[in-house]
Amino acid sequence: MDKLAITPGEPAGIGPDLCIEYAQCKHDFQMILLADPDMLRERAKLLGKPLKLIEFNEDSRYTPESKSGLGTLYYSPVTLPEVAIPGSLNVNNASYILKTLDLAVQGCLNKTFDAMLTGPIHKGIINDAGIPFTGHTEYLAEKTSTQKVVMMLATDEMRVALATTHLPLKEVAKAITQDSLRQVLTILNHDLKTKYGLVSPHILICGLNPHAGEDGHLGREELDIMIPLIEQLKADGFNLTGPLPADTLFSKKKLEQADAVLAMYHDQGLPVLKYQGFGQAVNVTLGLPIIRTSVDHGTALDLAGTGEASTGSLNYAIQVARQMVKATKATH
Repeated sequence: MDKLAITPGEPAGIGPDLCIEYAQCKHDFQMILLADPDMLRERAKLLGKPLKLIEFNEDSRYTPESKSGLGTLYYSPVTLPEVAIPGSLNVNNASYILKTLDLAVQGCLNKTFDAMLTGPIHKGIINDAGIPFTGHTEYLAEKTSTQKVVMMLATDEMRVALATTHLPLKEVAKAITQDSLRQVLTILNHDLKTKYGLVSPHILICGLNPHAGEDGHLGREELDIMIPLIEQLKADGFNLTGPLPADTLFSKKKLEQADAVLAMYHDQGLPVLKYQGFGQAVNVTLGLPIIRTSVDHGTALDLAGTGEASTGSLNYAIQVARQMVKATKATH
């Protein structure tokens, strides 16, 4: 029976709401929230939803009662420093968010959990608390002692990985090196095989410059860096196509022939994916020794406690995490 740890994220946001709403439906796996149980009870009351909490331990068994849904959730308790008010950020609760992440990571590393799913967080409030925080991707890499990870967003129709993540645009070009691209493509290729069960994943690679450099007239990164590396990796058995102009790569015909796209920077690939499937997408961190998925949206503070938040992305993040668990078990 799959055991999926969920960190609901910012307690003042919609993360707890989504988990409570999801618990109203039937599910055939153990969904364990790492959260403050009192906060969950108060939020369920505010939402007008039934909620029965069962404290999780490693000997917990999935029961027919939890299979029936009806608001039943497993939880592993993490105490909030201060009461969370929906829609109102509290800098004193920033440490709580990171503690839930730490416990989920540790549980995945020691095999207590099969995978972890992260709810939306507010990076600003964590930094305001005096804790330097760039994002989930970088934090989880540090906590698992992983030198290099790859951020990938996916829908049913498209997977887009990033060669660089949260960088100012002026710093992107110098970050595109043969070494960095080799690392990213190696991780992407490996995890598409081991975590998605693809035998020979076909990866389309975006050029960095307009028209993929126009034979050097619009930039030489494609000629000097990307093409030589791509040819080397193809000789090693990688199934790669590119570099291709990003403005025509994201066409239906090309995407139908590909398993993933590698974009060179955040706003090159993600606007297309989010236009196609925002609210129904999943964020996946590749390269980790554990399985981690996440919703594709933010905390939506204005919707917290209203019952109006959509569970679409959470549903898909759970679905993908379970598919990855199944594929990983099949390859080991």
